[in-house]
Amino acid sequence: MRTDTLTMGIAGLTIAIAGCGLPGVFQPLDVVEAVELPRYTGKWYEIARYPNWFQGEDCDGTTAEYALREDGTIRVENRCSDVASGAEDVIIGSARVPDANESAKLKVRFFGPFEADYWIIDLDEVGYQWAVVGEPSRTFLWILSRTPTMDPDVYAGILSRLPRWGYDPGRLRVTLQPVE
Repeated sequence: MRTDTLTMGIAGLTIAIAGCGLPGVFQPLDVVEAVELPRYTGKWYEIARYPNWFQGEDCDGTTAEYALREDGTIRVENRCSDVASGAEDVIIGSARVPDANESAKLKVRFFGPFEADYWIIDLDEVGYQWAVVGEPSRTFLWILSRTPTMDPDVYAGILSRLPRWGYDPGRLRVTLQPVE
C-alpha cells in the first residue's frame, strides 16, 4: 500500500484547510439542518470531487467508511485505488462534532493536532443514500453515494444545487469505481 503518500497528503490538507476559514472572504456555507450520525456511518463511495493535490489523478475507487466509537467520535477510514494497477492507499483518522447543535459540521483529523472542516451541505435525508460534503473556503467538495454509481437524475439534481453554495459543477472530477 502507498500509505506514506496518502498520509502526507492528508496531513498537508489538514494544515491547508485549517488556515482557509478567513472571515469575510466567503459567504457563509449552509449545511443540512441535522445529521443522524448512526445513520450516516457505514461505507460511502466517492462519485465525484473537486481535484485536489492529496488525491492524485490516479486516485479512483475511492471510499470512506465511518464508524461510531464509544466516546462519541467517529473512526474514519479512507481508501483510494489506482483502478488500472490495483495499488491502494489507506488512511485512518477520526471525526467529531464540535457543536451538538450543528451535527452537519464535523471536524476531521488524520495527522497530529490539525483538523479540517467536513460539512454536510446536501443529504438524502430520507434514506441517507447520498451526501455532498464541502467546507467554508469552497476549495474541496465531494459527492458521495452508498453505492458505486449514482442515479443520473439524483446526480443532475445535486449539480443544479451546487451553485447556491458557491461551488462550480464544472470543476468536478468524476471518480471511477471498479465494477463489483
